Amino acid sequence: MIILISIFVAILLAQSGILNEILLSAGQFKFVGNFIAGMFFTSVFTTPVAIVALGEMARVDNLLTVSLLGGLGAIIGDLVIFWFIRDQFAEHVMSLVEHRTIGRKIKSLFSLKYFRWFTFLLGGLIISSPFPDELGIGLLGFSKMRLMWFIPISFVFNSIGILLIGIVARAI
Repeated sequence: MIILISIFVAILLAQSGILNEILLSAGQFKFVGNFIAGMFFTSVFTTPVAIVALGEMARVDNLLTVSLLGGLGAIIGDLVIFWFIRDQFAEHVMSLVEHRTIGRKIKSLFSLKYFRWFTFLLGGLIISSPFPDELGIGLLGFSKMRLMWFIPISFVFNSIGILLIGIVARAI
């Protein structure tokens, strides 16, 4: 229900022009707005509104600045999700898998080097897409990615995703 409300609010903001007025009046604080919109780009509940905000910002501001500052903000949102998923969610899934015979085969698949690279690439693609980051971060959590690698990966993939949103927003 919350996701549907978020999508409704995003559509309302896009059609009403309220967001344009807010962004135009932001002046020197537009960089903070880019950062905050990037933070909201990561959660399933706030992604639709963030996409609208980032798209509008990219239409009136420098596209590269919006994507880089939004990517920096997205790191904060992703870190919160990463700490929760890596430490708890992945362990719970693995404990469920261990209790079944077929689960042992799946667990051995998770430990393969190629599967780790696959989850890394798939997780990165999900993070860069307009889809919420929880699934992509969950895949990176399965690969036992270290924090020192996660931060630049989060930044790069989110910045690319925001850049693509900006390109589409300018084309529309």
